[in-house]
Amino acid sequence: MRLLLTSDTHLPLRAGTLPGELLERVAEADVVVHAGDWVDVATLDLLEARARRLIGVYGNNDGPALRARLPETAYAQLGGLRFAVVHETGARQGRERRCAQRYPGVDVLVFGHSHIPWDTCTESGLRLLNPGSPTDRRREPYCTFMTAGVSGGQLSDVVLHRLPRRTG
Repeated sequence: MRLLLTSDTHLPLRAGTLPGELLERVAEADVVVHAGDWVDVATLDLLEARARRLIGVYGNNDGPALRARLPETAYAQLGGLRFAVVHETGARQGRERRCAQRYPGVDVLVFGHSHIPWDTCTESGLRLLNPGSPTDRRREPYCTFMTAGVSGGQLSDVVLHRLPRRTG
């Protein structure tokens, strides 16, 4: 099973459209995961129309229309792994311990909010993944998203994709 992980698209505030490379990967993915801060309903509609399966949550910048359609936390079984998706996990310091306590029984937690890519494991084995943002790099050198594979209860081939800098 092929996964595409994204978050913090912030359309149309941070970019006019989603990057072409991200949209190409949506078509290739079995499951698209969006960890919140869509900002506009059109992005949700677009990914729902193009993705085979979409798992998404709302973020702190998402208004009533998005909150009416998306949960704050989403859970899914994918390829034998238990996934949770949430927008915010709090401060960087203590994140692993805090998330392991908040999400017992989860194998992979996908989160956003910071726009900073993250890939770590807790002592309990919980894998924490933040794909960054494909439209707003903030202090990071690149806009980013992630892809991964999952099969037989194993997460594999987690890749952070750097997008070319926008011009103009």
